[in-house]
Amino acid sequence: MPDELPYAEIGRLDPNGHGDVHADLLPGRAVRLSRHVLRVTAPNPGPMTGPGTNSYLVGAGDAWSVIDPGPASSAHTAAILAAAPGRIVQILVTHTHRDHSPGAAALAAATGAPVLGRVAAHAAWQDETFAPQRQLQHGERLLLPHGLTLHVVHTPGHASNHLCFLFEAEQLLFTGDHVMQGSTVVINPPDGDMAAYLQSLHALLDVDLAWLAPGHGFLVAQPHAVLRGLIAHRLKREAKVRAALRAAPQPLAVLVHGVYDDVPAAVHGVAQRSLLAHLLKLQAEGAAQEAAAGWSAV
Repeated sequence: MPDELPYAEIGRLDPNGHGDVHADLLPGRAVRLSRHVLRVTAPNPGPMTGPGTNSYLVGAGDAWSVIDPGPASSAHTAAILAAAPGRIVQILVTHTHRDHSPGAAALAAATGAPVLGRVAAHAAWQDETFAPQRQLQHGERLLLPHGLTLHVVHTPGHASNHLCFLFEAEQLLFTGDHVMQGSTVVINPPDGDMAAYLQSLHALLDVDLAWLAPGHGFLVAQPHAVLRGLIAHRLKREAKVRAALRAAPQPLAVLVHGVYDDVPAAVHGVAQRSLLAHLLKLQAEGAAQEAAAGWSAV
């Protein structure tokens, strides 16, 4: 049904209703999304990763690129190698959180392919093993066979080194964790930055997009509507922060209960990280301040 997560992908892959595509994401299964794109999901499902981290193979003929090799998992590395229709010639990393990049070392050792990405500005919660042969720059284009290209888009916010990759032939954006399906992402300071995240979302509204390929979940249709929805959601949350700050000064652990009263208390510990990102954004704008008693409005 239209409100179910696999709906748009099934419509794309099985427009005539033959019933020969999957409505679930299983570890190790190679799913062909187009002539030039395959997806393999890692065996790391969980509260922060959903059904698992997606690795994508993009290319043609005998030359294929891997986007996000995933966690350090021998089973997942083997699944990527088995799914590849040809040689793996480069390994691209959207960001260095530990469910996206640690698999790069084993995949590079198995294939000899170079690892490309960016190093994060802050080391906390990052993959310490990540050692790219080259740091990718915003705006550059990576050449694939038959004139195909991947356009590199720097999208800081969830992580300072976060990249998206636009497969221009299909207007398909590989979003890593910049956009996830079915949930919002955690913005975790100091490497996470709420102001940068909102700016990165706004910047993608100017990109010609048809589909999103997230790091967790199925293909997502109507990208610009999704992006606008995410911006509106963050600004609505920011409005709740501003309203809460008008009361007496409150520490973070108290503020979170009012600002995130619409999510289960079990996730308030994680929500505090995004709340802190909102507060730091407002502080930089001169709208919030922190004192010994807690946070308050200026």
